[in-house]
Amino acid sequence: MKKVLAILLAVIAVAFSFAACSKTESSDFAEIQEKGKLVVGITDYAPMDYKEEGSDEWTGFDAELAQAVAEKLGLEVEFLEIEWDNKFLELKTKGIDCIWNGMTITDEVKLNTTVTNAYARNRQVVVMNKDKAAQYTTVESLKDLTFAVENGSSGQGAAEENGLQATAVAAQSDTLLEVKSGSVDAAIIDSVMADAMTGEGTDYADLAVAVVLSEEQFGIGCRQGSDLAEKIDAAIAELKADGTMQKLSEKYGVELMD
Repeated sequence: MKKVLAILLAVIAVAFSFAACSKTESSDFAEIQEKGKLVVGITDYAPMDYKEEGSDEWTGFDAELAQAVAEKLGLEVEFLEIEWDNKFLELKTKGIDCIWNGMTITDEVKLNTTVTNAYARNRQVVVMNKDKAAQYTTVESLKDLTFAVENGSSGQGAAEENGLQATAVAAQSDTLLEVKSGSVDAAIIDSVMADAMTGEGTDYADLAVAVVLSEEQFGIGCRQGSDLAEKIDAAIAELKADGTMQKLSEKYGVELMD
């Protein structure tokens, strides 16, 4: 009887040990803590993540927010520029730890990541030559136009949903180049980018927003099942409470969630 009891106790001990090890191994945040840095996947996308002329440092609303969150988590930040269409693969293969680049929370994002709470608002908008913008006020009026969209973006999704003829390019900023060059009639991009990169005093002073296609919310994508998302949410809540988020909102013109 004693021998049987000893065997049972040994089995239980092994089971508890295995469970503890599994819990430790499944902690994505613990692995990130061990390496001491948070690798953030981004694209060149003003005003969220971009480089000032002559600088090698990333700045922007998301860049500053990521740095503030990482500081609260006791981590350094490494920004890694990625191909937006490959963002989920980069995350899954641990090339990056999170996607933090004005990413719209969609069903696809929810399927491929553990996404944080929404932290900012956005819209998908049509941008074209400002002299023509007044002629186009509805989706139906856009049907005969050609568009540029970022590959794998919400803009591409909006084009498909509304039956608009679109050509995919590598980055959102490239869509504006396509419009400026005349290769397409218009671009479908995030409103935060449109506000930052078009109009008086910008490189795209001749472009303007014509139509709003959809309302959206931004979130940060972490690996599926990752406990990093809840850590980021907690840190952002603190930054909202202490006024940091509001200052970033005013600095970069990004609308925060209520």
